[in-house]
Amino acid sequence: MTRLSSAGLLVLHAVRVLGFGEPVAVAQRYGLDPDETASLMLDGEARGWVTYTSFGGLGGWSLTASGRAENERELAAELDRAGVRAEAGEVYRAFLPLNARLQRACTDWQLRPGPGDPLAANDHGDAAWDAAVLDELTAVSQGLVPLASRLEGVLARFRGYDRRFTAALRRAQAGEHGWVDRTDVDSCHRVWFELHEDLVATLGIDRGAEV
Repeated sequence: MTRLSSAGLLVLHAVRVLGFGEPVAVAQRYGLDPDETASLMLDGEARGWVTYTSFGGLGGWSLTASGRAENERELAAELDRAGVRAEAGEVYRAFLPLNARLQRACTDWQLRPGPGDPLAANDHGDAAWDAAVLDELTAVSQGLVPLASRLEGVLARFRGYDRRFTAALRRAQAGEHGWVDRTDVDSCHRVWFELHEDLVATLGIDRGAEV
């Protein structure tokens, strides 16, 4: 039976997986009430867990070091209460090979090596090259489905990663190239980055120590 997370945990965690979240985006990430989210963010600011910054006309929340520690403490406690640490760990280990494939595919989407220039930018003029990358992303998407199902089967906050990835991939396949790797839309890369951050935060793993 899937378990629901508390609003307090979800607000901090939304900031964690987003990296930098505008107030509306933080509330929308897990479908939370905007007013409750705003109240929880102010409480988190008072506790030193989050900080609000603005630049270029945009403003948003980010976690402090103590906020990251508090988020990881809450996530660890949730895993242990639910008794799903082993399941989450198994999914993470199955995720890593897919992660390597996703990274290679995104690199191939951005670069198209040419004679004398192994780091030439991909101008998307080679249809066969792009088609091969999209085929690889399709395979990654198919591999993600059973992992996402296992995750959302135990914790509801993991819901939707596979569907978001598939939606972005379809737009890329329709010719909207930015939906592979842009960071300002819900692209394949952005969805994958959030999932990766979600897993390492949940399990208390240092990305730099991944193998």
